[in-house]
Amino acid sequence: MSSRDRKKASVYQKLQRLRSVVNSTAVNKTSIIVDASRYIEELKEKVEVLDQETGTSGISTSQNPLPMQVAVEALEKGFLINVFLEKNCPGLLVSILEIFEELGLDVLDARVSCQENFQLEAIGGENQSNAEGIDAQMVKQAVMQAISKWSENI
Repeated sequence: MSSRDRKKASVYQKLQRLRSVVNSTAVNKTSIIVDASRYIEELKEKVEVLDQETGTSGISTSQNPLPMQVAVEALEKGFLINVFLEKNCPGLLVSILEIFEELGLDVLDARVSCQENFQLEAIGGENQSNAEGIDAQMVKQAVMQAISKWSENI
């Protein structure tokens, strides 16, 4: 068997493995790869949904003394942002609103409570200058960074 034949056989085996992993019924290379791409996108969506359901922030309490939950859901044109911290955080709202501005999000609607704990539910619409390029994960990371920076300064 020539080197070229071995490479072809190896590629074929790998494509068949990929095909079985993504439960594809496709036969040609391109269709198998397209099915794999769709499968990866589905997995990404599932991870995002699980992140939102659990409300995990990705920042441990050892790095950030404030236990928090941040959830961001993509809407048709913008995002639904939910933030919860177990204690009142004077000045945090301003930090989060500054992040919205940096991301190019206009606050279309918001409910905030800052008495015993901090709760924010806001709808951020993408303004015309930044109509593309940001996703829910980017918004979530930016909000979590704003909270972390704010907590370092208190």
